[in-house]
Amino acid sequence: MEHPGFFERAGPFSLGVVAKAADAKAADGADLDFKIKDVRTLDHAELGDLSFFDNRKYLPLFTATGASACLVAPKFARLAPAGTACLVTPEPYRAFARSLALFYPDAMQPKAAPERDGSDRSSGVHPTATLEPGVTVERGAVVGPEAQIGRGTTIAAGTVIGYRVYVGRDCYIGPNASLTHALVGNHVIIHAGVAVGQDGFGFAMGRPGHLKVPQIGRVIIQDGVEIGANTTIDRGALRDTIIGEGTKIDNLVQIGHNVVIGRHCIIVAQTGISGSAELGDFVAIGGQVGVVGHVKIGAGAQIAASSNVRGDVPPGVRWGGTPAKPLKLWFRELTLLRKLAERKDLKLDHGEGSSETGE
Repeated sequence: MEHPGFFERAGPFSLGVVAKAADAKAADGADLDFKIKDVRTLDHAELGDLSFFDNRKYLPLFTATGASACLVAPKFARLAPAGTACLVTPEPYRAFARSLALFYPDAMQPKAAPERDGSDRSSGVHPTATLEPGVTVERGAVVGPEAQIGRGTTIAAGTVIGYRVYVGRDCYIGPNASLTHALVGNHVIIHAGVAVGQDGFGFAMGRPGHLKVPQIGRVIIQDGVEIGANTTIDRGALRDTIIGEGTKIDNLVQIGHNVVIGRHCIIVAQTGISGSAELGDFVAIGGQVGVVGHVKIGAGAQIAASSNVRGDVPPGVRWGGTPAKPLKLWFRELTLLRKLAERKDLKLDHGEGSSETGE
């Protein structure tokens, strides 16, 4: 059965209403009565969908989008494909935030599903939840409305399984974990204190203030994944955050919205992966690595501990450093810097007011 989703969509709205809500100007010739039914990414948008373009990196997706309308800066409007009406604005991301708030008003702040008649407030399992035989729900755990839990799964004390969350079979969800807006596969282990499915960190910054961007995506955790204690995984903005089959994630890892992690990856403690980054299969990332947003790390690549990944990484390579680079180049730089620092004839200017000791 297809999952019904976590947010209720308003609309459809005419293109004119959308333009007004977004504070954007429809391009000449646009049909302001045309009905827009949803907001989707450039590569998934179809007839009746609104999208937005605000990052030059995604120009090829913009020029090939199937969206009926797109929020876009004036300098890119002429590149829109035939059949896509441009809503022109100097701040497409802020306009996108306003449009999402129009279509998904209930995504603006966390909320619980309303209680229904017949609820038993003495039990942590909501009467509309579905638990297969053999599920263990420990004292103090909460299973919310319309949640589904597969057989052989244990929900430990203090854990919250949110509205419409799906957890597969033979899983273990540790104490005080929180799962919202998530679909979890089979044989998944989630340790204590993990938070899955909260808002991604999305704000359209500007002089009037930082405008909250509703996050209407999900978190998809595939079979055989293990997630360490106190790790956080944000749900997607429009597309889903995805953790691939067999991936192992250590404690205290932050995974941002829209991140896609491939199969059988290793991610060590205190790593932070920013929004919309993509990791191929069998990627290994050492501890305390930072990955900036919108980069791609190719399949089988390895990133040394304490590195900072600022650009795309080819498949199968070993990189390290800040910014990350091929391992041999990084070691050569370190060696040259050490030799330079050890030179006794090197005179350094320590700046005004400092003491300098020489031999």
